[in-house]
Amino acid sequence: MAVSSTSSVTLSANDRLVAGVFALLIGAFLVFGAGLANSAVLHDTAHDTRHSYGFPCH
Repeated sequence: MAVSSTSSVTLSANDRLVAGVFALLIGAFLVFGAGLANSAVLHDTAHDTRHSYGFPCH
């Protein structure tokens, strides 16, 4: 028989604001970084990441 428990943590308004701004900055970086990057750069990055995980692709 499995027993689970749940707990919650309340965050202050300042903590929520900091987390929201941080998430917004990361999202903007991802959207504009991928949207404005040269397609060859994105391809090479994906290719190198695939090799770093040990998946051969050629």
